[in-house]
Amino acid sequence: MYNALLIALIIVSILLIISVVMQPSKSNAASSLTGGGDDGTVKTKARGFEAFLIKATTVLGILFFGIAILLAILSSK
Repeated sequence: MYNALLIALIIVSILLIISVVMQPSKSNAASSLTGGGDDGTVKTKARGFEAFLIKATTVLGILFFGIAILLAILSSK
């Protein structure tokens, strides 16, 4: 059981890294951190592949933490 969860955690972590790297970058994110004002852009809802990546990243993140907690519980016994 422990080995199966460990392999699942490795697979989920690789998929999580890939899904984060594939997401499009926000070009003006650094200017908002340094105090840059509103540049007049309107935020739109993600569609298509970008929306899929956001949902996949969320699901993979939840799976990662769930499996990690299960592994911690199993290793403490």
